[in-house]
Amino acid sequence: MSHDPTDHGPDYLASHGHDKAAPPHSHLPSDPALRVKTLETILVQKGLIDPAAIDALIETYSTRVGPQNGAKVVARAWNDPDFRAALLSDPTPLLAEMGLIGRQGEHVVVVENTPAQHNMVVCTLCSCYPWTLLGIPPTWYKSDAYRARAVRDPRGVLAEFGVTLPDGQSVRVWDSTAEVRYLVLPMRPAGTEDLGEAQLAAWVTRNAMIGTGLPQSPAQGEAAP
Repeated sequence: MSHDPTDHGPDYLASHGHDKAAPPHSHLPSDPALRVKTLETILVQKGLIDPAAIDALIETYSTRVGPQNGAKVVARAWNDPDFRAALLSDPTPLLAEMGLIGRQGEHVVVVENTPAQHNMVVCTLCSCYPWTLLGIPPTWYKSDAYRARAVRDPRGVLAEFGVTLPDGQSVRVWDSTAEVRYLVLPMRPAGTEDLGEAQLAAWVTRNAMIGTGLPQSPAQGEAAP
């Protein structure tokens, strides 16, 4: 997957204390990282955890679980009308066949963007999120600001992520829970009719599958800072 330039809306970050200028000591791990490393060292020394198991978990969430999985689902739906219809009706059997059912990936509902309606996902209580399809939720998704403002002012939040919708397109916000998690099926970009699934998947950003972004060409992603 290419870098997602809509990962953080610039105004959103600026308004929530994210300073672009790195402090002089930024080469050191953050305080939470130091605490985690210290705790891990103590637990390993006491024989309570296995470093190999930790490495396996990190490898899983670094390479095998992530938005590339969701992108494959979206690309297949764009290219296969029957798959798309089944995905919108009952995604569980299809995701199971693709090996995308698991921890934090149960009971997924797929909602489709259309010219009339744009969908956006939030978890107002905590950070429920389809890990098997999108990986670990980004920091902003878990923030109090996003969880509150996405419901009150979805268009304002979308604008901070660089997304401006036509006046005639409504916004529906879906509240993810421990029982139901949502995946947004974005609209297929114009000019991609001749692309295969692998090429289409490169257009699908994580934020597009949350609803805080739109699909974009791989060239745009590569050019982003």
